[in-house]
Amino acid sequence: MNYTQSKDQLLSLIREGGKLDWIAQVKLTALLSFPSMMAQMVHIMMQYIDASMVGSLGAHASASIGLVSTTIWLFGSLCAAVSVGFYVQVAHKIGAKDFAGARQVLRQSFMSCILFALLLSGIGISISSYLPHWLGGGEDICHDASLYFMFFSMCLPFSMLNSLCAGMLRCSGNMHIPSILNIGLCLLDVLFNWLLIFPSRVFHFSLFTFHFSLNIPGAGLGVAGAVLGTAIAYAICSLLMCYFTVVRSKELSLLQDRGTFITQLSTLKESFHIAAPIAVEHVILCGAQIVSTIIVAPLGTIAIASNSFGITVEALCYMPGYGISDAATTLVGQSLGAGRRFLARSFGRITLGMGIMLMTMMAVVMYTASPALLSIMTPDVAVQKLTVTVLRIEAFAEPMFAASIVCYGIFVGARDTLIPCTMNLTSIWLVRIVLAFFLASRMGLQGVWIAMAVELTFRGIIFLIRFRGNSWLNKAPNKTTQK
Repeated sequence: MNYTQSKDQLLSLIREGGKLDWIAQVKLTALLSFPSMMAQMVHIMMQYIDASMVGSLGAHASASIGLVSTTIWLFGSLCAAVSVGFYVQVAHKIGAKDFAGARQVLRQSFMSCILFALLLSGIGISISSYLPHWLGGGEDICHDASLYFMFFSMCLPFSMLNSLCAGMLRCSGNMHIPSILNIGLCLLDVLFNWLLIFPSRVFHFSLFTFHFSLNIPGAGLGVAGAVLGTAIAYAICSLLMCYFTVVRSKELSLLQDRGTFITQLSTLKESFHIAAPIAVEHVILCGAQIVSTIIVAPLGTIAIASNSFGITVEALCYMPGYGISDAATTLVGQSLGAGRRFLARSFGRITLGMGIMLMTMMAVVMYTASPALLSIMTPDVAVQKLTVTVLRIEAFAEPMFAASIVCYGIFVGARDTLIPCTMNLTSIWLVRIVLAFFLASRMGLQGVWIAMAVELTFRGIIFLIRFRGNSWLNKAPNKTTQK
């Protein structure tokens, strides 16, 4: 039996009330997690390659991107939050075998999501020339930072479309198409960046006694080329993701029936109920990250660049966590949609254990391999040394970071977003920001990352405490409980 048949058969047992023993649950979790983790891994490799390409231009180029990166996360996470409000509804409807209802939600999601992305794009373009100065950046990096943020804002509608359609496919149980397309996105991003960042150049190489020269075209756009390459890659991938969702998906293809694309009030209210806490959380959470950037900015260009590289390399650790979190949302959402609370909790335990185990292993890899990674990513020795120091501080917080990531995916699948969002915000503002403010002036960038490690550990603990209770299970749609 191939991957798709095995996965579909196990998912159908959730909807049909069939028996899933512990081994079958672990197998299904692995089948859904693996493609997402592979896509995450390739995405991280893309970030490493991007960072290396920009890093080769010097610390100032890296710092210009690092300065606006937290605001980029804010805008991107708002798009992701709005899409969550719709695709969690789809997971519940598929779990309840209401496939026509799932397609209705899909239709109605497009107008709301794209209009929101266009509004956000306009705001981003309008503030792009002012943002780096607001964040405390020096004149030597503000121009490149402004260009980077402006071009990023322009591609937000494609980013939204990609997030929405990938989420819809994952919640229908199709993990491999979003994973394959996101791998393609990463490869295209690297290719376009290679062509747009650097000027035209000639490579000379020899094979036996023969000598060859290869002319490589290039636009020589520097930092602006990095974001343009990403924008073009997103445009291509998002359109393909949309095609596989609305045409090729067995459960979601809109060719199977007719319906309105105008968002109905009931769908919008349910989406708002799910997405609003997440959106508010992302605004305040990214606001805290922006404050962290403001705390780091006075520490100088080396600190800004090291902070940016550290965030990129740390993604090596949390890549498995987010892959498993995607699977947790699907499994818990479909289980609760089918009225199987016991099964939802069981999948929660399995995904949580897998996430903590894998992220702990990756933390060990990051601790030992970070010097080698940084030597590839930047030639600046001062940036290398400082980044390795902060990454080794962060490595000790990764197991509890895993707990918070996977628990969050579990709670989203259960339609429980308000309390977890409040927990996130309380943790980052009252623990991380307060500690970072006091430690930065005394310990520099190391103090900021110590504050981050303490906060992530605290956050993981409080998420585990909530998971042990039953309140998150009570947020799902009411349906007759099955075993």
